[in-house]
Amino acid sequence: MLTAIVVWSASVDLRARDQSKDWIVLKDCRLIPNPANDGDSFHVSAGEKEYLFRLYFVDAPETDEMTPRRLIEQAKYFSVTVPQAIEVGRAAKDFTQEKLSQPFTVFTHMSDAMGQSRLERFYAFVETQQGDLGEQLVRNGLARSYGFKTAPPGLTNSRIEAQKLQQFEDEAKREKIGAWGVNVGRLNVHAQAPSSFSAFVPKKRTRSGLSPAISPAVLSPVATPAALITRSPVEMNGSHAKQKIPLGKIDINTATEKELTTVPGIGHVMAARIIAARPFRSADDLKRVSGIGEKKYKQIRPYFQ
Repeated sequence: MLTAIVVWSASVDLRARDQSKDWIVLKDCRLIPNPANDGDSFHVSAGEKEYLFRLYFVDAPETDEMTPRRLIEQAKYFSVTVPQAIEVGRAAKDFTQEKLSQPFTVFTHMSDAMGQSRLERFYAFVETQQGDLGEQLVRNGLARSYGFKTAPPGLTNSRIEAQKLQQFEDEAKREKIGAWGVNVGRLNVHAQAPSSFSAFVPKKRTRSGLSPAISPAVLSPVATPAALITRSPVEMNGSHAKQKIPLGKIDINTATEKELTTVPGIGHVMAARIIAARPFRSADDLKRVSGIGEKKYKQIRPYFQ
């Protein structure tokens, strides 16, 4: 079955999240100033509606000490101190704020990204005038390639995007910029070499016929070119795939969302919780993930190394 991309320039009914095979595209979005905004999570307006989005694939350091365990893990990853990690997180927040100062486009399945806000948070790809925001953060050393993954619009799996982000991270590390250069005074030095950031739905290939200035009153399915056809995580992780998953093969610290959801008893929300709780010393630590009780643990533990 071909997957449609759904465009709505002004706003979107939350019932659309049930259309798990479709990408919901919010065009002409604006950043809403909010103290909780940071490099990879922020409040957005689309028409008259407010949303809270969390970027797929990337993780920017925290901007305060409210989540010390996560902050310590981030500092260790970048080989910096905790205060330096917070400094990087604030630089990432400023970078995102600058990139989102102009209208941008959001691609989302309305998949739950959890979080502590009263406003429900969803995972998304965000495309600025320069391309994908997550890629820009990683290329400038302000985020790492880490977190909840899915096949981006136009791709059939997450591997290509993950490889591209790893390349960007390696380049930032080699150039000693952002977090990778904080010890040599290069936190705010941006990438000098031009990079090609993803544009998930190039304007010349979009067939909706809608101008960003138009705000249609109804949801319009877009005839999607073959190159832009995507398959949803639900399609890729059907019951047949779960029946074939071998025991003892999954690495708890590196498994993608797709791999985790092949395990009977693990859905997309639970997969996100497992990814957010990393790193684990071993899969025995699954018990500390919210929602995994003794019964659930006994059900899923045999599938992990």
